[in-house]
Amino acid sequence: MTIQITFDCADPASLAAFWADALGYKVQDPPPGFDSWEQALTAMGIPPERHNAASAVVDPKGEGPRLFFQRVPEPKTVKNRVHVDVRAAPGLAGDERMAALEAECARLVARGAARLARHEPEPPLGGGHIVMADPEGNEFCLD
Repeated sequence: MTIQITFDCADPASLAAFWADALGYKVQDPPPGFDSWEQALTAMGIPPERHNAASAVVDPKGEGPRLFFQRVPEPKTVKNRVHVDVRAAPGLAGDERMAALEAECARLVARGAARLARHEPEPPLGGGHIVMADPEGNEFCLD
């Protein structure tokens, strides 16, 4: 069994590109026989104004879940009930962990994310994390 995580959004192509970069994923390849999604969608009879109705990114190693982005007409209005944790500092603790999280935070802010809050380590169970939002306001944590 595999899972897919779906994001409702306004601009699937842009949000897919952000998450591909954030996770080291890639935009899913078009179907066999096509050099691009534009070519495939045109051949399927999808009008150009609907070419950005959806996008997906996949783990190039085939290990992580597929992320699917679908255009919806309404904007995000409340806090996410489920969010993605980006494991940016596995195995690290204390100042070394927080420095790694800060470095990843700066990289993602430069790509359109927003920093929302930093939570300091609270041993023994709390390692510290940074709460962020992707370019469309979906919360995620650097953990």
